[in-house]
Amino acid sequence: MPGTDQLSAVFSALSDPTRRAIIAELAVRDATVTELTAPLSISMPAVSRHLKVLERAALISRSKSGKWRASRLEAAPLREAADWIERYRRFWDESLDRLDVHLAAVQAAERAVDRVAVDRVAEDHGETE
Repeated sequence: MPGTDQLSAVFSALSDPTRRAIIAELAVRDATVTELTAPLSISMPAVSRHLKVLERAALISRSKSGKWRASRLEAAPLREAADWIERYRRFWDESLDRLDVHLAAVQAAERAVDRVAVDRVAEDHGETE
């Protein structure tokens, strides 16, 4: 993708469910367009167009052997995308941990208020120990 950074190209390529299905298949084995088309409900030319997008994003490479042209997963760009996402997973984990601490403090305060209220009711009814 001319003028687009690698990470943007990867996320753009992965935004399509058909391309994600192709990536999943190529994670298992190298495959030709014909082999990749079989489980999909789209035409060979459509699969070829998806492969071109994946190739421009450097998610796959294609090699020719005789009359066969196989596609192969190139996982390095996926690692870069996973690393980028990981930074934000840590952010959310830390945010949720802070929220847990806050909620625990609020619940403890509510329990303390409830205990005081119960004690006052007991005192009002002469039920003190």
